[in-house]
Amino acid sequence: MDIPLRTVAVVGLGTMGTGIAEVLARAGREVIGIDISEAAARQAVSSLEASTARAVERGRMTDEERRDALARFRTFSDLQAVADADLVIEVVPESYEAKQQVFRALDAIVRPTTVLATGTNALSVTRLAADSARPERVLGLHFFNPAPAMKLVEIVSSVLTAPQAVEAVTALARDLGKEPVAIGDRPGFVADGLLFGYLNQAAAMYEAKYASREDIDAAMRLGCGLPMGPLALLDLIGVDTARTVLEAMYSESHDRLHAPAPVLKQLSEAGLNGRKSGRGFYTYAAAGSQEVVPDALTPRESADTAVGRPVRSVGVAGSGTMASGIAEVFAKAGYEVVLAARSQEKAEKAKARIAKSLSRSVDKGRMTAEAREEALGRVAPADSLDAFADVDLAVEAVAEDLEVKQQLFATLDKVCKPGAVLATTTSSLPVVACARATSRPQDVVGMHFFNPAPAMKLVEVVRTVLTSDEVHATVREVCGKIRKHPVDCGDRAGFIVNALLFPYLNNAVKMVEQHYASLDDIDAAMKLGGGYPMGPFELLDVVGLDVSLAIEQVLHREFRDPGLAPAPLLEHLVAAGCLGRKTGRGFREYAGR
Repeated sequence: MDIPLRTVAVVGLGTMGTGIAEVLARAGREVIGIDISEAAARQAVSSLEASTARAVERGRMTDEERRDALARFRTFSDLQAVADADLVIEVVPESYEAKQQVFRALDAIVRPTTVLATGTNALSVTRLAADSARPERVLGLHFFNPAPAMKLVEIVSSVLTAPQAVEAVTALARDLGKEPVAIGDRPGFVADGLLFGYLNQAAAMYEAKYASREDIDAAMRLGCGLPMGPLALLDLIGVDTARTVLEAMYSESHDRLHAPAPVLKQLSEAGLNGRKSGRGFYTYAAAGSQEVVPDALTPRESADTAVGRPVRSVGVAGSGTMASGIAEVFAKAGYEVVLAARSQEKAEKAKARIAKSLSRSVDKGRMTAEAREEALGRVAPADSLDAFADVDLAVEAVAEDLEVKQQLFATLDKVCKPGAVLATTTSSLPVVACARATSRPQDVVGMHFFNPAPAMKLVEVVRTVLTSDEVHATVREVCGKIRKHPVDCGDRAGFIVNALLFPYLNNAVKMVEQHYASLDDIDAAMKLGGGYPMGPFELLDVVGLDVSLAIEQVLHREFRDPGLAPAPLLEHLVAAGCLGRKTGRGFREYAGR
């Protein structure tokens, strides 16, 4: 049975409903907007007028196309106006009671063939469908905010949904220029199912005072390439909305990772729901504003009174990609660099890698040939840590093995002069365990660079309970000089980025294990719906499944949360030697290593 969807009604003209109406009107559909608030309806019309005017200014549509789109959008306060609609999309508040009330009213108004869609991102589509007189025509149609810009649309079927309804809505989504992903009915669906667990953990991290809100957000933007930090995103979504989604997820999964962080309840019950209320994790210039204004929690530049030690020369231990990348960063910033490896040959190869990287920068016009030669001339390869005798800062970037690192720090303790700062680039091991291998644990700190070090702006500065204020200040000053953004965090597994990133990746693997969605659909959902630069399975294959498993095991051991236990599928792939791109096969197969 063919179900043409030419006239579409949108019930609820808030931000999301208005965005959906705009997408439909610009795509040639007759759109009926319904809201009990006349002010909301007027605002929706004004928003469409403003956005289409901007589109004309930018050459994305003509004046005639704009006039036609505006003429296709009509608003009403009475639900009876949807009687002739082929599709009704409800986007009223996330409440079973509110949505069920709409669906019951629609049953008495619309034609038997009208498709009814809920825009929920948290509630059960099956439960809503079961309350309808015709459950076979009810499905979920989850757009992402802002609807005109975001490409993803999740199409959610219940066990009652007729295939014809799904086909009709899928065809509509494609006609709107969206990427439809067909999935089953469970709280959060794909994108929000993964996203909100991550957001919840970020809220809990902030609540535990492990790191500041600014550092948590900067870490995830700069360390993962995300368009927004998690706390700023919670403010955009709405703290109350996030709490509702998490409550629904937890009621089904009973996974502690989905149990809403207490701070979400405290903020929402205080009416501090983010941008829409003018205050949430951050404070805004006004309700609805995106301008963040200083408040009592905003860091003060004068807060850190400690003065760092002078650093003129730097030693980098290691010969791999990370070591050569870090050495390049310091050399370009004007530091004299000693690059020490286990043999002179390995050290020379690492320097050659730096030379190639610098040459690429010259080819791309990012530096001059003269600057390249000067930077390369500041790198002195060495075959022994004895060459670190006069360095002011020693940075190790050797294998992620605690025993290996402890032996190296014991050697640095003997070789390096008094007052030298000793730093580890570990991403998962306890920094204090490296510090205790020396007689000067107060001089040991974590400097977690991200790969590739020359390109990635983030450095996680990890203080142990023994790190001195002076050493901490030294590293932060150095980060400024090498043009990196430092974020402060304590010495616990995963620090900020990995502690938030890898549970999200693990949950994606579990989603595939449960046959809820495919690799391709999950990757597409997170890129198109969450703005992630890579889908979780693309990223896992790039990082390496063995590396990912090791980090997840460390997180599970440290926090002892059952929800952090590595997914068996990940363990099985590693056991089979399928480690990702480096072996030619991981979650996907590749043409070569």
